[in-house]
Amino acid sequence: MENQYEDECRRSLAGEQARSLAETNHWEHVDRDQVHQDWDVLYREIAACLDGSLPGDRKIQELVLRHFDIACRFYVPTREAYIGMALFYAEDDAMREFHDSYHPRMVEFLGEAMNIFAERGAGFASRAASGTSA
Repeated sequence: MENQYEDECRRSLAGEQARSLAETNHWEHVDRDQVHQDWDVLYREIAACLDGSLPGDRKIQELVLRHFDIACRFYVPTREAYIGMALFYAEDDAMREFHDSYHPRMVEFLGEAMNIFAERGAGFASRAASGTSA
């Protein structure tokens, strides 16, 4: 069942990003330099907390909320797409290398924290609004 749900999350991410790219002229509205700066600051903060923290800790979840807010500059994902993003970080070699450059356990830790955030969090787009189905 887990693999089936993960596949659904991967499809949600791909579909939602493709729609968003098409609707926004490839995210023309996003200040990419600012996004990269904000993610760099955020990932440095997460890396500094990673040893000695758990992904569900309040401080980590506050940092993941910032991650979600930065991602929402592109489009507001569904929970499934956000989990798909965590899977993408782990499965794409370049994304894994980028994230793990901040800390050797960043991808696994951040992925778990993003999953917890998705389970608990609010502010996600609904499937109906995003055009996805179960």
